[in-house]
Amino acid sequence: MDTRFKFQVRWDGRVVVGITKVSALKRSTEVIEHREGSELSASRKLPGLTKFDPITLKRGVMHDREFEKWANLVANSGSGPSLKNFEKDIEIELLNEAGQLVSRYKVLRCWPSEYTALSDLDAAASDVLVEQIILQSEGWERDTSIVEPKED
Repeated sequence: MDTRFKFQVRWDGRVVVGITKVSALKRSTEVIEHREGSELSASRKLPGLTKFDPITLKRGVMHDREFEKWANLVANSGSGPSLKNFEKDIEIELLNEAGQLVSRYKVLRCWPSEYTALSDLDAAASDVLVEQIILQSEGWERDTSIVEPKED
């Protein structure tokens, strides 16, 4: 049985080819502790600021320049990037064995904070050259309109 994940990543309305790895979608909420004046030994805990971890996308080096083009919008901005151009919403879609969409996450207002055009070059290694982009975002949400497909 093949247990590998099937997924695809979309931005600008199309699937970005060749992505082989997407890091976890993770968020954490700061804990704020406080103590009321009459409480001597107990503290209360409240939720604080929620932070979303960066998302890493990896793929083998190829002729498609989508990672590079997006990273260049931030790196080559001169007087500062235009929010209109460098932020994108992306979608991470999970597929079943039949290639049917089973789940989608929308990652909001992403922008590339790091870009690796080529992984380490080592003539003695049998590795594949990898291109990588690290995205910052303002959050993500599950698309609840996706329903489980019917099995044949």
